[in-house]
Amino acid sequence: MKLLFDHNISHKLVARLADVFPDSTQTRLLNLGRTNDPQLWLIAKAHGYVFVSKDRDVAELAILRGAPPKVIWLRMGNCTTIAVERTLRANIDAIMDLVRDPYQVVLELFD
Repeated sequence: MKLLFDHNISHKLVARLADVFPDSTQTRLLNLGRTNDPQLWLIAKAHGYVFVSKDRDVAELAILRGAPPKVIWLRMGNCTTIAVERTLRANIDAIMDLVRDPYQVVLELFD
């Protein structure tokens, strides 16, 4: 499973989580730092990513349009990259369930 991290999430997570989420990337690494959410949505869909964001509007877009792509909504506010990494690692089973469940579109994760 590969993740696409939104611009508001550190690009450093790509390397830090490569052992559990290989082939993941971040918008900055794809030169998409200023791309709007609907366009990022289409990119995630076209390339088989699970879209990871802190933005409520991305979660709402997922609910309106359905999957793919699936969305991980990080409800963590302003926090460190280490805190985001810790939260994603602690929820690997829930993330895998999101991918497998045809009816679940959004996974909300809290710190």
